[in-house]
Amino acid sequence: MHYEGNKPRASRLFAVVLLAAVFAPSLGGCGLPSLYPVRVALQLVAQGFASPVALVDPADGSGRLFVADQTGTIWIVSDGRRLDAPLLDLRERLVPLNDFYDERGLVGLALHADFAHNGRLYVYYSGPPRAGLSPDEWDHTSYISEFTVAASDPDRADPATERILLAIDKPGYNYEGGGLAFGPDGFLYVGVGDSVRNPAAEAGKYAQDTESLLGKILRIDVEASPAYGIPSDNPFAQGGGRPEIFAYGFRNPYRFAFDEDRMFVADVGQALMEEVSLVQAGGNYGWPIREGTTCFNAQEWDRPLEICAMDGLFDPTLSYRHTEVLSAVIGGEVYRGVALPSLSGAYVFGDWGRGDGQLFTARVRGEYKVYWQVSPLLVELPEGVTGLGQLLGFGRDAQGELYILVKDPGMGPQGESGRVYKIVSP
Repeated sequence: MHYEGNKPRASRLFAVVLLAAVFAPSLGGCGLPSLYPVRVALQLVAQGFASPVALVDPADGSGRLFVADQTGTIWIVSDGRRLDAPLLDLRERLVPLNDFYDERGLVGLALHADFAHNGRLYVYYSGPPRAGLSPDEWDHTSYISEFTVAASDPDRADPATERILLAIDKPGYNYEGGGLAFGPDGFLYVGVGDSVRNPAAEAGKYAQDTESLLGKILRIDVEASPAYGIPSDNPFAQGGGRPEIFAYGFRNPYRFAFDEDRMFVADVGQALMEEVSLVQAGGNYGWPIREGTTCFNAQEWDRPLEICAMDGLFDPTLSYRHTEVLSAVIGGEVYRGVALPSLSGAYVFGDWGRGDGQLFTARVRGEYKVYWQVSPLLVELPEGVTGLGQLLGFGRDAQGELYILVKDPGMGPQGESGRVYKIVSP
């Protein structure tokens, strides 16, 4: 089933194509979700990035937006333009990135809740392997670090203020993760991918191992010193696993977001399915036992097993199969703005789309049997633009309005095709 919608007068309307059968609502529902697309438009906010992956609002009254570029810089967007000098430049601290494709780099950005007063920001970046690690076994080290904006200049963060909270050694270049956000409890949450040296033979090697930080959502207290503290109610705070772990069983939790007391985690799948979960403390979300709602077959990725041990696994909130255009889920924010009432309370997410990005919404439906209704967004593109390109991330400003981060398809983290769009009324 395809949704085409009414054709606009101009040819700038991007009809998001969705095969209805690929979506499988998973909170006690059955059947297929209805498709009633909301019509929106995109307004160009800034361009000239290589590969923009994260956007945050400092909520300090300045009207600025901070945009993290995968190649190692954090840029300030103010009054509709990108400032000439970056807020923070970490390019010399990154592992060398591949031009054709790479999941490493500067991949996460979060601001302290009191950023307006303390100027503390947090990043997730991929650096060279730590000293003493064999390059035959280790590809890089992921750092979660704190930096502080210079007191004399609110548009500059001093690289010399780096305080490394976590250093996580990664055997593989892939499944980096990178999600970074403060929860409503004030703790910092970190999404770490199940990075493996040889994906063909080791898929899912670490995600079920609670003595490893790979394939996990971590939760730490950044107010403790010298590095971080462990919240007393973390699932393994008293033993049985690494105390930093909040939830486990993830492949590549590239992006997640909080809305009130809900945590939406989008986990990029392997070969067949993508999923989004409402994550709870101590939850096991299945990888590599399960991919989406299928039983993962480590020997033949495209032929799921008929049965697997599901006991104790948390079901995804929504999941969908790969198609010709759907290939990697990109989460996602709940809309809390006022400009688009038709999106109010909806979880807006997307798919990388093999370079042809797709946008969707999901809402809770049903009074007695709860399920998630997934619908495509019908997007009016700016004049001269023929498609979204590679969808890399979402952002939300202090007013609850949403932004998407994209770049041209067919290349890795290079060039200047990266753009930031605001989702607006058509």
